[in-house]
Amino acid sequence: MPDIKHFDPDAALDAVVRLFWERGVAATGIQEVVDRTGVSRSSLYATFGGKQDLYLAALRRYVEQWSRPAFARLAADPRGLPAVTEFFTELIRLRCRGPYARWGCMVANAHTGPSSAEPAVRQLLDEHHESLVDAMRSVLRTAAARGQLAPGADPETAAGPLALLAYGVNLRSRTGADPATLEATVTAALAPYAK
Repeated sequence: MPDIKHFDPDAALDAVVRLFWERGVAATGIQEVVDRTGVSRSSLYATFGGKQDLYLAALRRYVEQWSRPAFARLAADPRGLPAVTEFFTELIRLRCRGPYARWGCMVANAHTGPSSAEPAVRQLLDEHHESLVDAMRSVLRTAAARGQLAPGADPETAAGPLALLAYGVNLRSRTGADPATLEATVTAALAPYAK
């Protein structure tokens, strides 16, 4: 007789995302995952594999639910530089207020964790970074086409530093940085690019 799952794997994975996002994989024991999801250890392992497999699945889910939609909106925004400003404003709001305040970004957190050396995690982090840079590059090309960039500001070279700025906002917000300070930093960082 086939084994029948008595839990919703998607709902369990969503709970795991929140747990690893908030606490990190190194600080989270498998018993905490069991307690948070209400799913037995054996069922978790049978469905997702070991803890590292579960973490990788959670990272992928986070990218699908949070990063990819945000990057797609940014890349497709026809406003140019105002879209970049809004991206950072929304990032700061999300990281400093509401239910996920002070959690940072699960992907940015992963860059600093011990699992970042795992090949599958490293690949996901690299792909995520390239997606962010591509989105920045795309919206900066729109800004250039609209005549919004300062002389000498190049979308190809500006995209990388702005992607790194996003990581900085994520990491600083996790440590309790003041939102107004983060906003001032972003404003100062964007100023050289604007006409």
